[in-house]
Amino acid sequence: MVGDNTKQRSPLLPDRMQQADFFVCDVFDAAPKGDMASMEHPIFSISTKPDCRIRRYESGSNFVEITPSMKGLATVHDRDVLIYCISQCMAALNEERPVSQTVRFKAYDLLTATNRGTDGRGYEQLRAALERLKGTAITTNIITGDMEVFDGFGLIDAFRIVRETRDGRMQEVEIRLSDWVFNAIQHKEVLTLHRDYFRLRKPLERRIYELARKHCGQKSEWKISLQKLQSKCGSSSTEKEFRRLVQKIAREDQAHGHMPDYAVRLENDMVMFANRRTQEPKPSPPALASIRLDPEAYHDARQVAPGWDIYVLEGEWRSWMAEMESDPPRNPTKAFIGFCRKWFETRGRP
Repeated sequence: MVGDNTKQRSPLLPDRMQQADFFVCDVFDAAPKGDMASMEHPIFSISTKPDCRIRRYESGSNFVEITPSMKGLATVHDRDVLIYCISQCMAALNEERPVSQTVRFKAYDLLTATNRGTDGRGYEQLRAALERLKGTAITTNIITGDMEVFDGFGLIDAFRIVRETRDGRMQEVEIRLSDWVFNAIQHKEVLTLHRDYFRLRKPLERRIYELARKHCGQKSEWKISLQKLQSKCGSSSTEKEFRRLVQKIAREDQAHGHMPDYAVRLENDMVMFANRRTQEPKPSPPALASIRLDPEAYHDARQVAPGWDIYVLEGEWRSWMAEMESDPPRNPTKAFIGFCRKWFETRGRP
Protein backbone atom coordinates (compact mmCIF):
# COMPACT_ATOMS: atom_id res chain seq x y z
CA MET A 1 0.00 0.00 0.00
CA VAL A 2 2.82 2.37 0.92
CA GLY A 3 4.60 1.53 -2.34
CA ASP A 4 1.46 2.33 -4.34
CA ASN A 5 1.17 5.73 -2.66
CA THR A 6 4.81 6.50 -3.43
CA LYS A 7 4.32 5.71 -7.12
CA GLN A 8 1.34 8.07 -7.30
CA ARG A 9 3.07 11.01 -5.58
CA SER A 10 4.36 13.73 -7.87
CA PRO A 11 8.12 14.23 -7.89
CA LEU A 12 7.47 17.98 -7.56
CA LEU A 13 7.44 19.79 -4.23
CA PRO A 14 4.07 21.16 -3.07
CA ASP A 15 3.30 24.55 -4.59
CA ARG A 16 3.53 26.72 -1.48
CA MET A 17 2.73 29.80 -3.54
CA GLN A 18 -0.80 28.46 -3.98
CA GLN A 19 -1.45 28.74 -0.23
CA ALA A 20 -3.20 32.07 0.07
CA ASP A 21 -2.03 32.78 3.61
CA PHE A 22 -0.14 35.94 2.73
CA PHE A 23 -0.87 39.20 0.98
CA VAL A 24 0.54 39.10 -2.54
CA CYS A 25 1.98 42.47 -3.48
CA ASP A 26 4.07 42.53 -6.67
CA VAL A 27 6.49 39.83 -5.58
CA PHE A 28 5.21 37.31 -8.16
CA ASP A 29 4.95 39.74 -11.05
CA ALA A 30 8.59 39.29 -12.00
CA ALA A 31 9.09 36.20 -14.16
CA PRO A 32 11.92 33.98 -12.85
CA LYS A 33 15.09 34.57 -14.86
CA GLY A 34 18.61 33.13 -14.79
CA ASP A 35 21.78 34.48 -16.34
CA MET A 36 22.90 32.48 -19.37
CA ALA A 37 26.58 32.23 -18.38
CA SER A 38 25.94 30.26 -15.19
CA MET A 39 23.25 28.19 -16.92
CA GLU A 40 25.86 27.09 -19.45
CA HIS A 41 28.65 26.29 -16.98
CA PRO A 42 28.57 24.21 -13.76
CA ILE A 43 29.05 27.11 -11.36
CA PHE A 44 26.81 25.69 -8.63
CA SER A 45 27.20 22.44 -6.74
CA ILE A 46 24.54 19.74 -7.13
CA SER A 47 25.81 17.87 -4.06
CA THR A 48 23.53 17.58 -1.04
CA LYS A 49 26.61 17.66 1.22
CA PRO A 50 29.14 20.49 1.61
CA ASP A 51 31.25 20.55 -1.56
CA CYS A 52 34.76 21.87 -0.90
CA ARG A 53 36.44 20.89 -4.17
CA ILE A 54 38.19 23.45 -6.35
CA ARG A 55 36.81 22.91 -9.85
CA ARG A 56 37.98 24.10 -13.25
CA TYR A 57 36.08 23.67 -16.50
CA GLU A 58 37.28 24.53 -19.99
CA SER A 59 35.29 24.87 -23.19
CA GLY A 60 37.35 25.94 -26.17
CA SER A 61 39.15 29.14 -25.20
CA ASN A 62 36.82 29.77 -22.26
CA PHE A 63 37.52 28.61 -18.74
CA VAL A 64 35.90 28.95 -15.34
CA GLU A 65 37.46 28.03 -12.02
CA ILE A 66 35.31 27.84 -8.90
CA THR A 67 36.86 27.96 -5.45
CA PRO A 68 34.70 27.29 -2.37
CA SER A 69 34.91 28.85 1.05
CA MET A 70 35.27 26.73 4.18
CA LYS A 71 31.48 26.36 4.12
CA GLY A 72 31.53 24.86 0.64
CA LEU A 73 30.48 25.88 -2.85
CA ALA A 74 27.23 27.70 -3.45
CA THR A 75 24.58 25.14 -4.40
CA VAL A 76 21.92 24.98 -7.09
CA HIS A 77 19.36 25.82 -4.39
CA ASP A 78 21.44 28.83 -3.30
CA ARG A 79 21.08 30.03 -6.89
CA ASP A 80 17.44 30.88 -6.05
CA VAL A 81 18.72 34.08 -4.41
CA LEU A 82 20.39 35.20 -7.64
CA ILE A 83 17.37 34.20 -9.73
CA TYR A 84 15.15 36.32 -7.49
CA CYS A 85 17.46 39.35 -7.72
CA ILE A 86 17.90 39.00 -11.49
CA SER A 87 14.14 38.67 -11.94
CA GLN A 88 13.40 41.82 -9.96
CA CYS A 89 16.04 43.80 -11.87
CA MET A 90 14.79 42.59 -15.26
CA ALA A 91 11.19 43.47 -14.37
CA ALA A 92 12.36 46.99 -13.53
CA LEU A 93 14.36 47.31 -16.75
CA ASN A 94 11.41 46.11 -18.83
CA GLU A 95 9.32 48.83 -17.21
CA GLU A 96 12.09 51.36 -17.87
CA ARG A 97 12.74 51.85 -14.15
CA PRO A 98 16.29 52.38 -12.87
CA VAL A 99 18.12 49.41 -11.38
CA SER A 100 21.04 49.26 -9.01
CA GLN A 101 23.80 46.73 -8.42
CA THR A 102 22.65 46.72 -4.80
CA VAL A 103 19.32 44.96 -4.39
CA ARG A 104 17.20 45.24 -1.25
CA PHE A 105 14.24 42.97 -0.52
CA LYS A 106 12.20 41.40 2.24
CA ALA A 107 13.42 37.94 3.17
CA TYR A 108 9.82 36.70 3.38
CA ASP A 109 9.16 37.80 -0.21
CA LEU A 110 12.13 35.82 -1.50
CA LEU A 111 11.16 32.72 0.47
CA THR A 112 7.59 32.74 -0.82
CA ALA A 113 8.51 33.62 -4.43
CA THR A 114 11.00 30.73 -4.59
CA ASN A 115 8.58 28.23 -2.99
CA ARG A 116 10.56 27.90 0.24
CA GLY A 117 9.29 27.44 3.73
CA THR A 118 8.85 30.55 5.86
CA ASP A 119 9.50 28.89 9.19
CA GLY A 120 12.71 29.34 11.17
CA ARG A 121 14.50 26.72 9.09
CA GLY A 122 13.71 28.64 5.90
CA TYR A 123 15.43 31.75 7.27
CA GLU A 124 18.41 29.72 8.50
CA GLN A 125 18.82 28.19 5.04
CA LEU A 126 18.66 31.64 3.45
CA ARG A 127 21.40 32.94 5.74
CA ALA A 128 23.59 29.91 4.89
CA ALA A 129 22.93 30.47 1.16
CA LEU A 130 24.07 34.09 1.43
CA GLU A 131 27.28 32.99 3.16
CA ARG A 132 28.07 30.39 0.48
CA LEU A 133 27.28 32.82 -2.34
CA LYS A 134 29.60 35.42 -0.82
CA GLY A 135 32.33 32.84 -0.16
CA THR A 136 32.35 31.11 -3.54
CA ALA A 137 35.05 32.69 -5.71
CA ILE A 138 35.14 32.53 -9.50
CA THR A 139 37.96 33.20 -11.93
CA THR A 140 36.94 33.18 -15.58
CA ASN A 141 37.35 34.82 -18.96
CA ILE A 142 33.69 34.24 -19.92
CA ILE A 143 32.23 37.46 -21.25
CA THR A 144 29.03 38.92 -19.85
CA GLY A 145 27.88 42.00 -21.71
CA ASP A 146 30.97 43.41 -23.43
CA MET A 147 33.31 42.78 -20.52
CA GLU A 148 35.83 39.96 -20.21
CA VAL A 149 36.63 39.45 -16.54
CA PHE A 150 39.93 37.80 -15.57
CA ASP A 151 40.11 38.62 -11.88
CA GLY A 152 38.42 36.57 -9.18
CA PHE A 153 35.07 37.60 -7.76
CA GLY A 154 32.28 36.24 -5.63
CA LEU A 155 28.83 35.35 -6.90
CA ILE A 156 27.72 38.27 -4.75
CA ASP A 157 30.09 41.01 -3.61
CA ALA A 158 28.45 41.54 -0.24
CA PHE A 159 25.28 41.01 1.73
CA ARG A 160 23.79 42.72 4.72
CA ILE A 161 20.88 41.70 6.91
CA VAL A 162 19.23 45.04 7.51
CA ARG A 163 16.75 44.12 10.21
CA GLU A 164 15.98 41.07 12.28
CA THR A 165 12.99 40.23 14.44
CA ARG A 166 13.41 39.53 18.14
CA ASP A 167 13.33 35.79 17.51
CA GLY A 168 16.31 36.09 15.16
CA ARG A 169 14.49 35.91 11.81
CA MET A 170 15.81 38.31 9.19
CA GLN A 171 13.32 40.76 7.72
CA GLU A 172 15.22 42.75 5.11
CA VAL A 173 18.28 41.75 3.13
CA GLU A 174 20.61 43.87 1.03
CA ILE A 175 22.80 42.22 -1.63
CA ARG A 176 25.42 43.75 -3.86
CA LEU A 177 25.59 41.71 -7.05
CA SER A 178 28.94 40.96 -8.67
CA ASP A 179 29.94 42.93 -11.77
CA TRP A 180 29.70 39.66 -13.72
CA VAL A 181 26.04 39.12 -12.82
CA PHE A 182 25.10 42.79 -13.15
CA ASN A 183 26.68 43.01 -16.61
CA ALA A 184 24.47 40.09 -17.69
CA ILE A 185 21.40 41.92 -16.36
CA GLN A 186 22.24 45.20 -18.08
CA HIS A 187 22.79 43.44 -21.41
CA LYS A 188 19.70 41.26 -20.89
CA GLU A 189 21.71 38.04 -21.21
CA VAL A 190 19.08 36.13 -19.25
CA LEU A 191 16.45 33.48 -19.91
CA THR A 192 13.00 33.10 -18.40
CA LEU A 193 12.57 29.99 -16.26
CA HIS A 194 9.40 28.00 -15.66
CA ARG A 195 7.98 28.73 -12.20
CA ASP A 196 7.91 25.01 -11.45
CA TYR A 197 11.71 25.19 -11.42
CA PHE A 198 11.35 26.07 -7.73
CA ARG A 199 9.31 22.91 -7.15
CA LEU A 200 11.95 20.51 -8.43
CA ARG A 201 13.17 18.49 -5.45
CA LYS A 202 16.52 17.23 -6.69
CA PRO A 203 19.50 19.49 -7.44
CA LEU A 204 20.27 17.35 -10.50
CA GLU A 205 16.75 17.94 -11.86
CA ARG A 206 17.25 21.67 -11.57
CA ARG A 207 20.63 21.54 -13.27
CA ILE A 208 19.31 19.37 -16.10
CA TYR A 209 16.40 21.77 -16.63
CA GLU A 210 18.79 24.76 -16.76
CA LEU A 211 20.84 23.07 -19.46
CA ALA A 212 17.75 22.15 -21.47
CA ARG A 213 16.45 25.72 -21.16
CA LYS A 214 19.79 27.08 -22.36
CA HIS A 215 20.47 24.64 -25.21
CA CYS A 216 17.04 23.45 -26.34
CA GLY A 217 15.30 26.78 -25.85
CA GLN A 218 12.53 27.09 -28.44
CA LYS A 219 13.83 24.21 -30.58
CA SER A 220 11.72 21.08 -30.78
CA GLU A 221 14.43 18.85 -29.32
CA TRP A 222 18.00 18.66 -28.06
CA LYS A 223 20.24 15.75 -27.20
CA ILE A 224 23.53 15.33 -25.40
CA SER A 225 25.70 12.38 -24.47
CA LEU A 226 25.47 11.16 -20.90
CA GLN A 227 29.19 11.76 -20.42
CA LYS A 228 29.03 15.37 -21.59
CA LEU A 229 25.89 15.99 -19.54
CA GLN A 230 27.70 14.75 -16.44
CA SER A 231 30.53 17.19 -17.10
CA LYS A 232 28.14 20.10 -17.65
CA CYS A 233 26.30 19.22 -14.44
CA GLY A 234 29.53 19.20 -12.44
CA SER A 235 28.65 15.78 -11.01
CA SER A 236 31.31 13.87 -9.08
CA SER A 237 29.33 10.59 -9.22
CA THR A 238 30.66 7.56 -11.02
CA GLU A 239 29.42 7.13 -14.58
CA LYS A 240 27.28 4.19 -13.47
CA GLU A 241 25.68 6.14 -10.63
CA PHE A 242 25.08 9.21 -12.80
CA ARG A 243 23.38 7.01 -15.41
CA ARG A 244 21.12 5.57 -12.68
CA LEU A 245 20.20 9.04 -11.41
CA VAL A 246 19.35 10.36 -14.88
CA GLN A 247 17.39 7.21 -15.72
CA LYS A 248 15.33 7.66 -12.57
CA ILE A 249 14.53 11.28 -13.49
CA ALA A 250 13.56 10.19 -17.02
CA ARG A 251 11.26 7.45 -15.69
CA GLU A 252 9.60 9.79 -13.24
CA ASP A 253 9.11 12.35 -16.00
CA GLN A 254 7.55 9.69 -18.21
CA ALA A 255 5.14 8.79 -15.40
CA HIS A 256 4.34 12.31 -14.15
CA GLY A 257 5.52 14.81 -16.79
CA HIS A 258 6.97 16.83 -13.94
CA MET A 259 10.01 18.32 -15.68
CA PRO A 260 9.13 21.88 -16.76
CA ASP A 261 8.98 22.70 -20.48
CA TYR A 262 11.02 19.68 -21.66
CA ALA A 263 10.33 15.94 -21.57
CA VAL A 264 13.43 13.90 -20.71
CA ARG A 265 14.41 10.41 -21.83
CA LEU A 266 17.59 8.34 -21.83
CA GLU A 267 18.44 5.95 -24.66
CA ASN A 268 21.81 4.30 -25.32
CA ASP A 269 23.62 6.82 -23.12
CA MET A 270 22.11 9.75 -25.01
CA VAL A 271 19.89 12.12 -23.05
CA MET A 272 17.13 13.59 -25.19
CA PHE A 273 14.91 16.58 -24.46
CA ALA A 274 11.63 17.19 -26.27
CA ASN A 275 10.13 20.65 -26.09
CA ARG A 276 6.61 20.35 -24.70
CA ARG A 277 5.68 23.66 -26.34
CA THR A 278 6.15 22.40 -29.88
CA GLN A 279 3.10 20.12 -29.94
CA GLU A 280 1.40 20.66 -33.26
CA PRO A 281 -1.67 22.90 -32.82
CA LYS A 282 -4.58 22.71 -35.21
CA PRO A 283 -4.09 24.90 -38.30
CA SER A 284 -4.91 28.57 -37.82
CA PRO A 285 -5.21 31.45 -40.28
CA PRO A 286 -1.92 33.34 -40.73
CA ALA A 287 -3.13 36.34 -38.70
CA LEU A 288 -3.99 34.11 -35.73
CA ALA A 289 -0.91 31.93 -36.12
CA SER A 290 1.28 35.02 -35.79
CA ILE A 291 0.00 35.74 -32.27
CA ARG A 292 2.78 35.37 -29.72
CA LEU A 293 1.91 35.09 -26.06
CA ASP A 294 4.02 36.60 -23.32
CA PRO A 295 5.72 33.93 -21.13
CA GLU A 296 3.76 35.21 -18.14
CA ALA A 297 0.50 34.37 -19.94
CA TYR A 298 1.27 30.67 -19.52
CA HIS A 299 1.84 31.09 -15.78
CA ASP A 300 -1.42 33.03 -15.30
CA ALA A 301 -3.33 30.52 -17.42
CA ARG A 302 -2.10 27.67 -15.20
CA GLN A 303 -3.58 29.46 -12.21
CA VAL A 304 -7.07 29.65 -13.75
CA ALA A 305 -6.99 26.15 -15.31
CA PRO A 306 -5.06 23.98 -12.80
CA GLY A 307 -4.23 20.47 -13.95
CA TRP A 308 -4.57 21.17 -17.67
CA ASP A 309 -1.69 21.10 -20.16
CA ILE A 310 -1.54 24.77 -20.97
CA TYR A 311 -0.05 24.24 -24.43
CA VAL A 312 -2.91 21.94 -25.38
CA LEU A 313 -5.30 24.69 -24.25
CA GLU A 314 -3.38 27.17 -26.39
CA GLY A 315 -4.00 24.94 -29.40
CA GLU A 316 -7.71 24.70 -28.52
CA TRP A 317 -7.87 28.50 -28.14
CA ARG A 318 -6.30 29.12 -31.52
CA SER A 319 -8.55 26.52 -33.15
CA TRP A 320 -11.62 28.07 -31.53
CA MET A 321 -10.71 31.52 -32.89
CA ALA A 322 -10.15 30.01 -36.34
CA GLU A 323 -13.54 28.25 -36.27
CA MET A 324 -15.23 31.50 -35.17
CA GLU A 325 -13.34 33.33 -37.96
CA SER A 326 -12.30 35.77 -35.28
CA ASP A 327 -9.90 38.65 -35.80
CA PRO A 328 -6.76 38.62 -33.64
CA PRO A 329 -7.65 39.94 -30.16
CA ARG A 330 -6.32 43.33 -29.15
CA ASN A 331 -4.98 41.83 -25.93
CA PRO A 332 -3.98 38.21 -26.68
CA THR A 333 -2.84 37.51 -23.11
CA LYS A 334 -6.13 38.63 -21.58
CA ALA A 335 -8.14 36.72 -24.21
CA PHE A 336 -6.14 33.51 -23.71
CA ILE A 337 -6.45 33.62 -19.91
CA GLY A 338 -10.19 34.27 -20.23
CA PHE A 339 -10.53 31.24 -22.54
CA CYS A 340 -8.63 29.04 -20.07
CA ARG A 341 -10.75 30.24 -17.16
CA LYS A 342 -13.96 29.44 -19.06
CA TRP A 343 -12.54 26.06 -20.11
CA PHE A 344 -11.88 25.13 -16.48
CA GLU A 345 -15.27 26.41 -15.31
CA THR A 346 -17.10 24.20 -17.79
CA ARG A 347 -14.88 21.10 -17.63
CA GLY A 348 -13.17 21.16 -14.25
CA ARG A 349 -9.93 19.28 -13.72
CA PRO A 350 -8.84 16.78 -16.39
